[in-house]
Amino acid sequence: MPMRIHLITGGARGGKSNYAEERARELSGVDVTYVATGVASDDEMRARIEKHRESRPPEWTTVEAPDGVGQAIRDAVTDTVIVDCLTTLTGNAYGKVFKEGEEAVIQAMIGVAKELVDATARRGTGDVFVVTNEVGFGIHPATSGGRWYRDGLGFANQLIAEAAAEVVLMVCGLPVFAKRLEM
Repeated sequence: MPMRIHLITGGARGGKSNYAEERARELSGVDVTYVATGVASDDEMRARIEKHRESRPPEWTTVEAPDGVGQAIRDAVTDTVIVDCLTTLTGNAYGKVFKEGEEAVIQAMIGVAKELVDATARRGTGDVFVVTNEVGFGIHPATSGGRWYRDGLGFANQLIAEAAAEVVLMVCGLPVFAKRLEM
């Protein structure tokens, strides 16, 4: 079976991470590599990261990768990988090039998505669950930087969705299949 990408998207607190973790457990039990992309930049983020850590089975392998997601995927020791989340990962790339302007921001964010897709293709077999946010449904950002981020994430999500075997939109904790995995 070739490597498959499962893109899990939706709004904040829509159940994306829980769904990805449930599906990974169903496929692989405790043989899961969890690629965490968050950076503990303040107390509130540290608490969020800790809550996520505590919710995962202790047997899962966790890799902290706020950048270099391709290497983290290629180096994963399990057939099932969760990347949580693309929203944060692209935000990390955004922060590195923000002062260079809109085109640099969007290209950096798309570059992260390409790196993820390329690394997944090189693995050969298994499943990669990518959690992301659908930010295009929300309020129109008031700043140019906010609009750049929204646009960049939208393009990154599209790129991964195109390569994905399955795309799931989480709505109120319920999966809605935009692209269904064929068994």
